[in-house]
Amino acid sequence: MRRAKVLVFSGCESHPATWFILAGSSSSDSGGNKRVEALNDKGSFKRFSERFGPLERTIRAVGKEDRLHPNLVDLSNIDPDHDERLLGWNDRRMVYQSGNQLWHTDSSFKPVPAMASLLSGREVPPAGGETEFVSMRHAWDTLPEATRRRLEGRVVVHSILYSRSTIAPDLFDPEHERELAPVRQALVRANPVNGRQAIYIGSHAWYIEGMDHAESRTLLDDLLTHTTRPECVLQHRWTPWDLVMWDNRCVLHRGRPWDAARHKRVMRRTTIAGEGPTAEPPWATRTPVWDGIIAEGVGAGHPARTTARGTAR
Repeated sequence: MRRAKVLVFSGCESHPATWFILAGSSSSDSGGNKRVEALNDKGSFKRFSERFGPLERTIRAVGKEDRLHPNLVDLSNIDPDHDERLLGWNDRRMVYQSGNQLWHTDSSFKPVPAMASLLSGREVPPAGGETEFVSMRHAWDTLPEATRRRLEGRVVVHSILYSRSTIAPDLFDPEHERELAPVRQALVRANPVNGRQAIYIGSHAWYIEGMDHAESRTLLDDLLTHTTRPECVLQHRWTPWDLVMWDNRCVLHRGRPWDAARHKRVMRRTTIAGEGPTAEPPWATRTPVWDGIIAEGVGAGHPARTTARGTAR
């Protein structure tokens, strides 16, 4: 039986990029070596993932990433309608997937953002296709005190419609767009167990409420540059059947490109659901900034956000 390497990225305080090795189950192979639970089919991978909590449902999108199971994300360049055909980067479905090459944290565009993700490498290219990680907790710890004070209490609007719009227009079909209303997330999050703080940003982070739009974009871009300094980046080079797990509450990640027209890259991901919103109410209110990015009517079914005086803002 093929043995898996299971790695967990925590973004701990000893170093911004630290791996922990999971021992896995107590069973052994014929040589007496410890091995993790076999994760060679979607059922076993899903069951293993559920040990950490309930799983999110995958969003409906042009890439058909939910084709295997609602709780299992298919990240590959194999045509879902023709299993042996490879998709190059000029295919609309792969243009959509290229959004994963932006620094992001999974599901920050949902009203309840994800807690953790598990990514399983099934087939990997001979070069490229790595995954990189950085710690938003370390980023917070290394910010000047004046900048921390500026960030505390702030709320950021996150949207996958915004983040994908920075790549190409019309990557979502209208019926999918309606399910993806922008949401509000705290800019600074604290771990509920140990109280450690982290900034909460990434490609889905669009603008900061209560700030001039250009000023908020500059601040978010500066925070991302600070977080992703080269000396803070850990790169994982995949081998078949590696399994990597990370904490989405304090870790950003991104995939790296590879020759998709020539080589398969087949990955499976499960996402552990979060416990609740980071800001109340979780849904954002439409502003002129949305025009041209968020279609009219998206988010209209969610309760309007009001000020203490009862007026929408």
